[in-house]
Amino acid sequence: MERILQYCNWLEALLWGPGMLALLLAAGIYFTLGTGFFQLRRAGLIIRRTLGTLGRKKSSPDGVTPFQAVSAALAGTMGTGNIAGIATALVAGGPGAIFWMWVSAFFGMMTKYAEVVLAVRYRRPAPGGGWQGGPMEYISRGLGCRPLAVLFCLLLVPASLGIGNAAQVHSAAAAMDSAFHIPPVITGLAMAAVTGLVLLGGIRRVGKVAENLVPLACIIYFSAGSLVLFFNRQEIPGAIALIMECAFSPRAALGGGLGYSVLRGMRAGIARGVFSNEAGLGSAPIAHASAHTNSPTEQGMWGIFEVFADTLVMCTFTALILLTSGNLWRSGLDGSALTAEAFTHRLGPAGGWAVALSLCCFGAATLFTWAYYGEQGIAFLTKGSSFWKKLYRGTFVAVAALSAGMRLEVVWNLSDLLNILMAIPNLLAVVSLSGEVFQLTKKEWG
Repeated sequence: MERILQYCNWLEALLWGPGMLALLLAAGIYFTLGTGFFQLRRAGLIIRRTLGTLGRKKSSPDGVTPFQAVSAALAGTMGTGNIAGIATALVAGGPGAIFWMWVSAFFGMMTKYAEVVLAVRYRRPAPGGGWQGGPMEYISRGLGCRPLAVLFCLLLVPASLGIGNAAQVHSAAAAMDSAFHIPPVITGLAMAAVTGLVLLGGIRRVGKVAENLVPLACIIYFSAGSLVLFFNRQEIPGAIALIMECAFSPRAALGGGLGYSVLRGMRAGIARGVFSNEAGLGSAPIAHASAHTNSPTEQGMWGIFEVFADTLVMCTFTALILLTSGNLWRSGLDGSALTAEAFTHRLGPAGGWAVALSLCCFGAATLFTWAYYGEQGIAFLTKGSSFWKKLYRGTFVAVAALSAGMRLEVVWNLSDLLNILMAIPNLLAVVSLSGEVFQLTKKEWG
């Protein structure tokens, strides 16, 4: 295990260097400039087309509703990245990492927008009805490069076992063990069993489960977290000032000898931001492609909302809780255990319970969604072979059952590594097809 961790650290440091950080930010800046700062210029329209439609009941005979699609996508992004990932970002890069997470999210909105637009533009009818698509389709059909699409799927499948499986189960199991003293193996087995049952229903069942689980988890987490921030309200201005100071001069803000640097903060912030909102990875467009909609750009607005809700709202919420709870983020704790401690510090055992239940709801929804993503990758590679689909499902459930006992460092390092590998072929395709994104956006919204 030590050798695996060392190798992952070396490869992760190589791939997550300044060049890749620049590439991720450059892609978002490119789409932001190319659409004339669409996320700002059309903010009112985006709100009306997303939040403004939530009160309307919609049925979808040939797919899932746009809200179910974004719920499934949010299920794949919200949760571990927002609760445990923020804690690891603070430990790894200091408070300044939060600022760079904001920067990556602002520009990442337009990267996600472009991915979703292309996913809906190049999707195709699914064998059992509805729609299916994602990077594998816009790479093979839009870009005309099937080998690159195959490479993306070869990376997507193991990534679904890491970011979408092991990281989720591990965090949920650790939280349940801390809050309720439930052995991690029990949590892992329970989540594996439920995942297997949900997967039998395909994307429709994933969408229906997600649209209920995600709001429930948000209510639990935000209710408890709001109480924590209320008790810590006097510390909020200082926490925000610390984030800004550490973003550009961490040693001056925190004192010497802590080992933080601007580059380290940038790397931790962007890496955890990408882990959280998945902008540029190509995963969430797989869920959005199944939406019952006739407008690629309208569904793209849900992609913008997704990044906003996931990173600018929920990640900031968690960061403020951690930073206003004294020096807990420098206590030696990490991951979900650190976040749970911040809640328990103010709310007692009930705070830990809230974090544990939230992580379980988010983690379960993420498991279902990423299992669907992996299935789509397998289907593309094997041309819909039922044998390989069943084998993948069995492997996914087995990993969920076994990953609760893995070491935290291995889980997160593998997840970061698989994230960045997925982003490379996807970003090449999205940038290459950017002309279509700009044309569709200008045609429909000016």
